[in-house]
Amino acid sequence: MSSFLYRLGRACHRHHRRVVALWLAVLVLVGALAGLAGGKYSDNFSIPGAPSQVALDKLRLTFPQAAAVTANALVVLPEGTTTAAPAVRAGIEKVVKDLGADPVVDQVTSPYNEMIDGLISDDQRVAMVQLQLKGSMETITDADRERLLELGDRVQADLPPGSELHLGGQAFSIEVPTMTATEGLGLIVALVVLFVTLGSMIAAGLPLLTAVLGVGISMALIILAAGLADVNSTTPMLAVMLGLAVGIDYALFILSRHREQLRGTDESPGLDPEESTAQAVATAGSAVVFAGLTVCIALIGLGLANIPFLTVMGAFAAVAVALAVVIALTLLPALMGMLGERMRPRQKAAKKQRPAARRNIFDWWVRLVTRVPVLTVLLVTVGLGALSVPAANLQMSLPNSGQQSAGSPARVEYDLVAKHFGPGFNGPLIVTADILASNDPMGLMNKLKADIEATPGVEKVLLAVPNRNADTGFVQVIPTTAPDDPATAELVQRLVDKHETWLTTPGVETAITGSTAIQIDVSQRLANALLPFGIFVVGLSFVLLMMVFRSVWVPVKATIGYLLSVGAAFGATQLVFNEGIGAQVINLEKAAPIISFMPIVIMGILFGLAMDYEVFLVSRMREDYVHALRRDPGLDKHVAARQAILSGFRGSAPVVTAAAVIMFAVFAFFVPEGMGPIKQIAFGLALGVAVDAFLVRMTLVPAVLQLLGARAWWLPRGLDKALPVLDVEGEALHRELELSDWPTPEHTEALHAEDLRIEGIVGATSLHLDPGQVAVIQGDSYPRRALMLALSGRLDATDGRARIAGHLLPGRAADVRQATCFLQANGASGLRHDLAAALRRNPRVVFVEGADALAGPDLAALDEAIAAIPEAAFVLGLHDRDAVARWKPQRTIILDTGSEPAVTPARQLVESK
Repeated sequence: MSSFLYRLGRACHRHHRRVVALWLAVLVLVGALAGLAGGKYSDNFSIPGAPSQVALDKLRLTFPQAAAVTANALVVLPEGTTTAAPAVRAGIEKVVKDLGADPVVDQVTSPYNEMIDGLISDDQRVAMVQLQLKGSMETITDADRERLLELGDRVQADLPPGSELHLGGQAFSIEVPTMTATEGLGLIVALVVLFVTLGSMIAAGLPLLTAVLGVGISMALIILAAGLADVNSTTPMLAVMLGLAVGIDYALFILSRHREQLRGTDESPGLDPEESTAQAVATAGSAVVFAGLTVCIALIGLGLANIPFLTVMGAFAAVAVALAVVIALTLLPALMGMLGERMRPRQKAAKKQRPAARRNIFDWWVRLVTRVPVLTVLLVTVGLGALSVPAANLQMSLPNSGQQSAGSPARVEYDLVAKHFGPGFNGPLIVTADILASNDPMGLMNKLKADIEATPGVEKVLLAVPNRNADTGFVQVIPTTAPDDPATAELVQRLVDKHETWLTTPGVETAITGSTAIQIDVSQRLANALLPFGIFVVGLSFVLLMMVFRSVWVPVKATIGYLLSVGAAFGATQLVFNEGIGAQVINLEKAAPIISFMPIVIMGILFGLAMDYEVFLVSRMREDYVHALRRDPGLDKHVAARQAILSGFRGSAPVVTAAAVIMFAVFAFFVPEGMGPIKQIAFGLALGVAVDAFLVRMTLVPAVLQLLGARAWWLPRGLDKALPVLDVEGEALHRELELSDWPTPEHTEALHAEDLRIEGIVGATSLHLDPGQVAVIQGDSYPRRALMLALSGRLDATDGRARIAGHLLPGRAADVRQATCFLQANGASGLRHDLAAALRRNPRVVFVEGADALAGPDLAALDEAIAAIPEAAFVLGLHDRDAVARWKPQRTIILDTGSEPAVTPARQLVESK
């Protein structure tokens, strides 16, 4: 990975104009497509296959009027006026008629309808007109809603003076979040932090530029996708918020490394801008790839809940993060290439900063938290544990009009309905009944109505009627509590539990549906998904961190820290949003349930961000620990580990602090003016990031590592071999740069190996081949084949190093495989055919195993290739020692295994010229 990123960074630096032009073209292209084919957002919170959704789909077929999208027109009369007055009734009936004439209105129910009881308030000052609209929530446009609101303003003139008419209900329940100037303040804070961290206004502007470009492309893609599928209105704002935060941070990590390398030290001058760009992308960029990958995996993992709108939300948030990663790895180095030497810090600034690095607040802090590590661990875990306790009482629901901004038409109507009719009128339930077998449909519906009215939690039944075909019954139930009240969910469960009873008496199949019942089902599904998603995230973090740090205890500590961060974020959110504690500080009007998908979204995003800080902070400590032991093998491991905590923290904490402050600022400024779910998600993320970065990663982590000492870097040998290596700090690249002139600066050799060993199979082996030369490896088949596979990059050697076709082993095995070919003499298609196909790729080294078994055309083809292709070297594997002389090899390796089985280590390897 680091080698690939090194080449990518260098290429983008050299061809910076093309890269910048390409990204601008992408932005223009997707922007144009979004403008031409983009759609609108859909807040269709549903679960295909859920009982309430199945019942609603069936109702649309058998009783379409009852399953239609609804709206309410609420008439509020002045004091001293009642709905019983003839003039008032005439005015309201005219309102009913005028509203019914609108093209989007299918049917209107008058409050004076004799079939419905309860559309006039007890004091007879408020009347409710029910509208059934044509189409669905997806097909009813904003223009339709605006027209109905304007019509309501006009028909209000037909009512007595002082009367009010308010439109609201299901059709007006969508409130699309919008950007305000407040969110922009987060970018200003980010710019200030970037300037302080990087010491240059030009450098500080680059992360903002790349982040905004990534967000612009992400938004265009989301708008484009909205024309093809249902995209929740929260999705774009979530993508903006997350894209800005990670886009700035990822660019900061790479840019800070670039500036550090350009600055240099007293002992060595700064790097050339192109070389520095390549190394910064390779090292810090590797960590960015890992960090972005963890965020994307966690976001895509939201699909585990099997809820379509949540899956789409996670997928597009992951797209925003992936774009931020790709832009940081390509566009940013191109911009660094355009600026060139202007990115190099001034020498005066460098002299001031170097002494400060030895005596600064980060040095003081890490010494403080590691002085008495047990006390630090207890304070952090007990404090965050206590803050996590309220999370057990989280109240969740999906958004409704009562959670909209104060003063919005839907919110005004919602509050008036709750005041004059009761909170349950804002979330009616629908009970459907299969009455096809009944001889008395109306009598059966009356019995069902009476039973439902006697159920605890039911305020009244507005309507209980069969459809025209008398095969489906419809009961509109008004709960005593609001749609987002837990008591309403309990009522739904009581009605569901009556299913078996109603099958017997009055003998009907029933189901519970309606928007409120569907929202309760979705909320329950989301709550049930938290545990499996949590197991997925925690398990994923544990495995990934083991691969990165080659340790067991570091992942354990990181996972526990993540759980503390999530618990604290949930606990604080419950106290503020459910209990209303400190609500004024964040401009929250009143306490309310949080959005049902907020916990699972927070878990996914915070997981990725927590892993970011863990990797950038702890990897520097591990790097210092490993380098200290290499410099002084006799150094006590525990001493080296504890010294690495101090040096690694000093080296990485400033950048991690800047990144956390930026991310906190971006999230925090979405809170004051954020609408509905965005306010809650932004609050949870802002607090979670602050807790995770400053209390967990920069306080708890050093203290735990201090307690563990060298044990922190222990991993069982078997597990170490089984786990793949994720080189996030670019150790392979550093090794490759150190050996860039080995064995020769020009790398004209085809193959050069020194002390290559395969444990238990082949002892230390050295070999050198120039283009056009032939080497023979003679011995038993098992060790011979293993050695050839190792030289061709197809088997990892235990020790030693090699450069094959210009690529270093270990580290560049994939490139070696591309530059070489490995052929088996007894291949099914014949060596001549395999050799001809392989030579078309122009390999630098050709390996032929079992060459002494060749005869006829196959043998002639090999001889011809060796003679005719001077730019390629050949390595032949032979069993027969007498056949060695036939090939006239420039190098010969004899695997001397004596009479022992071939799987035993070779005692002696002889190279002859």
